[in-house]
Amino acid sequence: MPPPPEATPAAAPPPAPRLHRFRPRALDALRGLDRRQVAADVGAGITVGIVALPLAMAFAIASGVEPEAGLVTAIIAGFLIAALGGSNVQIGGPAGAFIVVVYGIVERYGLPNLLIATMLAGVLLLLMGLLRLGALVRYVPVSIVIGFTNGIAVLIGLSQVKDFLGLETPRLPADFFALIGTLASHLGTVNPAAVAVAAGSLAVVAAWPKSYAMPVGPQGALGRLRRWAAHLPGTVVALVLSTLAVVLLHLPVETIGSRFGGIPQTLPALALPEFSWSTARQLLMPTLTIALLGAIESLLCARVADNMADVPRHDPNQELMAQGIANVVTPLAGGIPATGTIARTVTNVRSGGRTPLAGMVHAATLLAVMLLAAPLALNVPLAALAGILMFVAWNMGEWREFARLRLFNLPYRVILLGTFALTVVFDLTVAVEVGLVLACAFFIYRMGALFRVQPLQTPDPLPAGVQVFELFGSLFFGAVGKVEALPALVAAPTHTVVLEMHRMLLLDSSGLDALEQLHRELGRRGVALVLAEAGEQPLSLIHRSGFADRLGPGGMVPTVADALARARSAREGER
Repeated sequence: MPPPPEATPAAAPPPAPRLHRFRPRALDALRGLDRRQVAADVGAGITVGIVALPLAMAFAIASGVEPEAGLVTAIIAGFLIAALGGSNVQIGGPAGAFIVVVYGIVERYGLPNLLIATMLAGVLLLLMGLLRLGALVRYVPVSIVIGFTNGIAVLIGLSQVKDFLGLETPRLPADFFALIGTLASHLGTVNPAAVAVAAGSLAVVAAWPKSYAMPVGPQGALGRLRRWAAHLPGTVVALVLSTLAVVLLHLPVETIGSRFGGIPQTLPALALPEFSWSTARQLLMPTLTIALLGAIESLLCARVADNMADVPRHDPNQELMAQGIANVVTPLAGGIPATGTIARTVTNVRSGGRTPLAGMVHAATLLAVMLLAAPLALNVPLAALAGILMFVAWNMGEWREFARLRLFNLPYRVILLGTFALTVVFDLTVAVEVGLVLACAFFIYRMGALFRVQPLQTPDPLPAGVQVFELFGSLFFGAVGKVEALPALVAAPTHTVVLEMHRMLLLDSSGLDALEQLHRELGRRGVALVLAEAGEQPLSLIHRSGFADRLGPGGMVPTVADALARARSAREGER
């Protein structure tokens, strides 16, 4: 007897999507470093640490928390993001974009709930990275990003008006209209000394040479002087000069010491904030806001850095996991939300940083300053920090995009301006949600408008009683109306309608339902429907749904010529 035929092995099921492997970029980037690169990274880290010092305190104060919360965030989160992240050069810490978000959460829910929301957002960011969702952030339309970025910049500027003018007001409300009303009702309490300090600090920061803006080629004597001056950040120069002015001239302005009582010279002990599930349910929107903004800011910053430095491109999923861990750990020490920061990352790249070592040195530099020089911050005027943040807000906004709106179509304008207005008047989460809904609605409308049904132009006359229509684009739920209107185009003596589909790229279930309704409508009138030259995706759906069987023999043909030949033969057979 012949041996039985071997059974054909079943096709292996497709592998299930795996979780992203946790592998920090530092494991590869720090391997085999030469002495020259180590020196460059250490120098860049110290430079970035000096740049981050005033910004960390300013961001914390503007967010409605103690200045040491900003320093703790820059130290702990900055180290963890550098050590565990997916970018060679990303610098993490408190960011200006979080000021409005954090202030609103503290105002509505209190500081303990901010810490809980930050930790929950960290868990969410970690899960996003593990589930390989880092690439999804890139699908946020640029119009939404520009809209909420400009809106946040406006709110940061408004939040600094109180300290910039030295107004004697109660704690500013988070609501936009209440904020405007409070500031307007206290304009009579302007402090000229505070205005002078803030304006002077703003002028120094704006005019001081920036290390990231220095030309690379050889320069003359003035250029070399500017390059040397750029090694000292303008924000530090402004703080030192304003502090000296306040101390020597005894200016009557509010300082860090008078409002907060100074900065401790040690890192706080780690402690869990009070947690309850009833409270956590109320923090859903703040958690989503922190996670969404942190993911967008960090990955946009990493993309900018990739284009500036000759380093391997960042791993977005590893970066999200590092951001998540940092935001889980930092609140245990009283820190605020952290993310990648564009200004400090650009400074790191321009200063020669090429590995995560620079980010870790930046955190160590801030720790050393906090441990050794915290008492010096007692006399730092809050008006000077307000001036610095005014400059940060101006640099954050992409104001030229408003002037360029006339170059773009109506959907782009509506999404950008709508997101901007909603960010200013309501909050970031509402703005992004509405912006995404508008973007989807406009996209659906545009794709539906691109779909066309038109008579096929043929060099030879069509057989009597046959009409051929071409389908262009994607037949989906936003375009089915054009197929539903097709029966009105079918003349009375027609016995066969052929749909030429080779330019139809996509067919969804709603489009399939429209074709089935067309088939039934034509069938009631004694008209046959034939589909010709269907592409791979539409053909697969038509067969899987059983519509090909319901069309009957000859309902699906390879070419229009086959459909016409069948129509002729069928007509001749009837005769």
